[in-house]
Amino acid sequence: MSIFVSILGLAFLILIHEAGHFFTAIALHMRPRKFYVGFPPAIAKVRRRGIEYGVGAIPLGGYVKIPGMHRPAPKDLELHYQRALEEAPQLAGPVARVQQALADNEWDLAAEELPELERRTAEAELSERGRVGVERALAELRDGLSRDAYWRAAPWRRVLVIFAGPATNLVFAVLLFALLFMTGGGAATSTVDRVVPGSPAAAMGLSAGDHIVAINGRTVDPDDISRTVNSSRGRPVKVRVERNGRNVALAPQQPARIEGRYRLGFVLAGESLSPLDATKEAVRVTGVVSKEIVTSLGNLVHKEGRDQISSPVGIVEGSSTAARQGSQTYLWVLGLISLSLALLNLLPLLPLDGGHIFFSLLEWMRGRAVPRDVYERFSAIGIALVLMLFFIGLSNDVGRLGD
Repeated sequence: MSIFVSILGLAFLILIHEAGHFFTAIALHMRPRKFYVGFPPAIAKVRRRGIEYGVGAIPLGGYVKIPGMHRPAPKDLELHYQRALEEAPQLAGPVARVQQALADNEWDLAAEELPELERRTAEAELSERGRVGVERALAELRDGLSRDAYWRAAPWRRVLVIFAGPATNLVFAVLLFALLFMTGGGAATSTVDRVVPGSPAAAMGLSAGDHIVAINGRTVDPDDISRTVNSSRGRPVKVRVERNGRNVALAPQQPARIEGRYRLGFVLAGESLSPLDATKEAVRVTGVVSKEIVTSLGNLVHKEGRDQISSPVGIVEGSSTAARQGSQTYLWVLGLISLSLALLNLLPLLPLDGGHIFFSLLEWMRGRAVPRDVYERFSAIGIALVLMLFFIGLSNDVGRLGD
């Protein structure tokens, strides 16, 4: 059940990310053609008002198809019409006229020539395989030449549409953190809220409701507890608590090293914050965590940094573990995942959102379009790097599952 909940949570984060792109594109008059959670092949789809909504069989992401993400190029037709031209040579003339218009950047002329090409293609006797290719080419070209094509929009509009996805994940993380601070996850207290089963804290006899008074003979405040346990470096820790009005010394236990810190395995209760204070604290936490995530991305050149990468398998496993520990822990992890998705998508690599933002800003500064072949080379490098990170994360996750 916890795995199912974690998968739903990840799907929800993807959904709101794509929804950010989708609704911003509509608001800025770039009407999307498709809205999918997951990647094809589609296991369910429906068309409403010219937009295809669907669920893909590969639950590793999602996408919104915005028309004309790149300027149409002559080779778009050359690639998909190769078989059709062998089967129906009479199509050569209409294809050549559209290609010439595209080569000359005569977009309106290409749009005027397109209906004739579509008519002649529909009349031609083509094999099923040949027709599938040309129909795809014509659909892409139709979108690329449309007035609401992405590439035709002003750079600021393009940046807003692309930035809206990561921004939605970022805003969701802040709102979720603020909600948690308002409902008891705010300022820490010295009172134990929950003990993780099988942890060193459970072995020493710590119980929910205990008030931690001292660690290793020293009186501690709420802010000192985690730091004092971590400073033990794995040596046995003595904890004294107040329980039902009595001071109780618990059996010493060695903290376990979890995610780079020594922990006993308990959660302190928190005091609820006001909406304003909760929002301020949520923004502060988001800033601190964002800085740590960016720093960890910079450490990918080191083995220690690469060891921290996770694939969707690890994300589901981690959030599943959090779900078993309680709803608040799970929601904290969900907020952190949302924040991570926002920052990772802002990396200046195609096909990530950050790559599209980078090129939109570059074209704005240059005052002219970046050549199509530059986009394609940059995309090839970006896809290779993204796949490399995915397989490193998957390798790490498989190794952890086998531990």
